[in-house]
Amino acid sequence: MKKKKLPMKWKRKIGCLILLVPGAVVLATLGILVFMLVNSASVFTTLKEAPSHLIEMEFPEENIPHYKDAAEAYGIPWTLLAAHHRIETRFSTMDPLLSPVGAEGHLQFMPCTFVGWRHPTCSGKGQGEISEEDKTNLEVIAYYGGYGVDGNGDGIADPYNLTDALYSAANYLSLNGAADGDLERAIFQYNHSEEYVADVLHYYHLYEEDYN
Repeated sequence: MKKKKLPMKWKRKIGCLILLVPGAVVLATLGILVFMLVNSASVFTTLKEAPSHLIEMEFPEENIPHYKDAAEAYGIPWTLLAAHHRIETRFSTMDPLLSPVGAEGHLQFMPCTFVGWRHPTCSGKGQGEISEEDKTNLEVIAYYGGYGVDGNGDGIADPYNLTDALYSAANYLSLNGAADGDLERAIFQYNHSEEYVADVLHYYHLYEEDYN
């Protein structure tokens, strides 16, 4: 039995469809890229505040001594500090360690939080107009009431140095309730998002169960 041949007009239509598919894919991809470029800050925030515990990654056990040292200095659980590190920069694997809104370093401090909100350029979201030298200057930080800490004793407080960043985050969390056991308040002060609080607490409880 002979197979029926497709009419020529149908062959032309199918051919056109085949040719159109790659073009449609390219246009859709370009559209997504343009959207992400225009809305980079909102996309970044959405990714950070999503239920990130659905994307698991290996816990860096070599960091445990650093978490413990910083946490002990400020009377907070080291597992809370580790949970913040996980959420803020995925254990410092985020590249670069600078968010579109200006949060800096391993634990994502806004410059005005690190140096101090009394700085004359600080307002709004806290980017400020602070020189790179002043951002790490201990005297400037003390004068303006910032949370930046020199954790490794090298004479500066650098949010891009992991030890300094951990001590600074421990300082912040401690003074905002964690040292008194009010972890939820401390976490919320770090980032005013209920989803963020839930994500950090998820990892805090997970690390408590696995390592304490």
